[in-house]
Amino acid sequence: MRDVSKIFPRGPKPVEKKITVLTCYDFMFARILEESGVDCILVGDTLGVVYQGQPTTLPVTLDEMIYHAKAVRRGAPNTFIVVDLPFLSYQVSLEEGIRSAGKVMKESGCDAVKFEGGGPEILELIYKLERIGIPVMGHIGLTPQSVNVFGGHKIQGKAEQDKARLISEAKGISDAGAFSIVFELIPSALAKEISESVPIPTIGIGAGAATDGQVLVIYDFLGLNKSFKPKFLKTFLNGYDDVSGAVKNYIQEVRNGSFPGPEHSH
Repeated sequence: MRDVSKIFPRGPKPVEKKITVLTCYDFMFARILEESGVDCILVGDTLGVVYQGQPTTLPVTLDEMIYHAKAVRRGAPNTFIVVDLPFLSYQVSLEEGIRSAGKVMKESGCDAVKFEGGGPEILELIYKLERIGIPVMGHIGLTPQSVNVFGGHKIQGKAEQDKARLISEAKGISDAGAFSIVFELIPSALAKEISESVPIPTIGIGAGAATDGQVLVIYDFLGLNKSFKPKFLKTFLNGYDDVSGAVKNYIQEVRNGSFPGPEHSH
């Protein structure tokens, strides 16, 4: 078991070293991320959108999360891995949430689970899981499983009442025993204020530079979806054009007979 406190240290801010998190859903990418030295891999329910082609994360099932988490663990046996609990795998009841989290931990070999929200029921679930030995990462701001309530992917925490709610949720999640919180699509000034107010590390996506770490979806980070260009995203590779170009070269060489050549033949 990997030590959560070494990667997500609880205590004075800012943390000594910024925390790097990337999503991943398969063996090959997991192996690259581990060998490259990323601190944490998140097996996110974003796989529903970027891997399955669904319009939202809502259709993803618990068994699908476990399937992908197993593949990621095989590719990254020494990396701290967090797995999302998908929609309706933890909201129905406290008992259902405990069962879902336990099933993910037992069957996938992951190190922690993550789920969204900061209401009373969520805080009780975090409290219970922490006390039976299941580490929890929280998630506030834009919570994609509630996209139908928010009316789309919009920045959260602009209004004063929303700011107060997010501050309260973050403190509640920390007090309940979570080891970290993801801030998604929150104004940078508010993210800084909240991060400084809680003793656990904060991980931002679209929340500015003042959080204790950052997370990006690997397909977005690699520039594989050329139509997805939110303000917060920096692409570190021109992946779509690189892959498309390689495919076009392959097609051309097969058709003109230059592949396979003598060096590729037995």
